[in-house]
Amino acid sequence: MAHFVLPASVTVAEAGAVVRQALGALRAEPTAQLWEVDAAALRDFDSACLALLLELRRQAGDRALRVLSAPPRLAHLATAYGLDFALGEAAAAPPGPELHS
Repeated sequence: MAHFVLPASVTVAEAGAVVRQALGALRAEPTAQLWEVDAAALRDFDSACLALLLELRRQAGDRALRVLSAPPRLAHLATAYGLDFALGEAAAAPPGPELHS
């Protein structure tokens, strides 16, 4: 298993550098069948973070990619963009309040 920890901030300003770091770390274990990305430290992010996760999924090829500890706000952003699959199981954001008419 290959593992990468996302930094506290992944915005458009940092995304290019972070994706290069992530790919370097994940590719360092070429026989790993699972890539894990730990998002526990993530605090400041925008849609560029979703683009980064999509690129990691693409680069993973036949390997599984698991996102750990995704913040609820990231899951909500993924849902808003129709990209729940980018987070895998972590994309299941807590349900919002029910609306009654």
